[in-house]
Amino acid sequence: MKTRTKLVHGGTRRSQWGEVSEALFLTQGFVYETAEAAEARFLSAGPDEFIYARYGNPTVAMFEERIAALEGAEDAFATASGMAAVSGALTSLLRAGDHVVAARALFGSCLYVLEEVLTRFGVEVTFVDGTDLEQWRAAIRPDTRALFFESVANPTLELVDIAAVAELAHAAGAVVVVDNVFATPVYSGAIAQGADVVVYSATKHIDGQGRCLGGVVLGSRDYIRKVLEPYMKHTGGALSPFNAWVMLKGLETIDLRVRAQSASAQRIAEALQDDARVRVIYPGLAEHPQHALALRQMGQGGTVLALEIEGGQAAAFRFLNALEIVLISNNLGDAKSIVTHPATTTHQRLAVERKAALGITPGLVRLSVGLEDPEDLIDDLRGALRAAAG
Repeated sequence: MKTRTKLVHGGTRRSQWGEVSEALFLTQGFVYETAEAAEARFLSAGPDEFIYARYGNPTVAMFEERIAALEGAEDAFATASGMAAVSGALTSLLRAGDHVVAARALFGSCLYVLEEVLTRFGVEVTFVDGTDLEQWRAAIRPDTRALFFESVANPTLELVDIAAVAELAHAAGAVVVVDNVFATPVYSGAIAQGADVVVYSATKHIDGQGRCLGGVVLGSRDYIRKVLEPYMKHTGGALSPFNAWVMLKGLETIDLRVRAQSASAQRIAEALQDDARVRVIYPGLAEHPQHALALRQMGQGGTVLALEIEGGQAAAFRFLNALEIVLISNNLGDAKSIVTHPATTTHQRLAVERKAALGITPGLVRLSVGLEDPEDLIDDLRGALRAAAG
């Protein structure tokens, strides 16, 4: 089946009623006909046998199968949030004494997991410039268990070459874990390019309409069911059936939404790139230093731009406050266009020096492009740039 067909029909389980829309099995437990049947299921549950919603649920299983088919993964485990997916993927894999190499350009909560949570339990973490293959090569050691990075960094839109980093990792026997949110499942080729584990915040493009939290981890069946699932089901990070149903509905339209959002992002980037009041950072522009990698890895530039406003934080705040269509919020991948100021929100906890090293300047804003008419968005942004100039 082609992608859009998978997104509508993949993983569907119909009850005896033959419903068209996927059923919402809003239950936390399941009934057994006999004590012997309960014993047998706890010993070895089949693919359509469920024990407890923390372990699995028919609606959640439909979402897992559909997203796995889209990603080209053998299996998937759905989680309560994107950060539950990130922390679960890493923590289930690692033990005290293991070494992790990670790109230093990461979302603030990912940095917290690496710097505070994993190190607390005896995991050593080395950070590198994700764009520099020599730094990856130099950091990998015999005890390196995993490499972790965002394929497109939040919020500076630097790209990591998945295939090249995966080649280095696999030569050392390490596992590659990729947070692929900005690339989206629509443009993802992470597994085909060498990633072993792919993580998404389903809260973003998969829901895409600002309704529910969710996450998902994808990989080999052995990793998902023998490594990740035991950890997740005992620590409680499972996705709720209702949120899974919302995510299923989101998958039906994700291909249409993301392609429209990416086209609008490209149009906006091209319209603003010659404006002296702003520096546009967007992988879809030929001027982006990793434009060729973006096209090879994703095929286009994505749904998110970074805009560096002339005049620093004060000008950036004037810009945000003057917007009439674009909303100020810290989400992304939504049907509504959203803007945030990373230095004072998502990356606020970082020291000033570290923000500067990552390129998170006082004038930087992150723009997630929605489904509005791109000409309306361009007019709104230009008006806000006039206000920012004072």
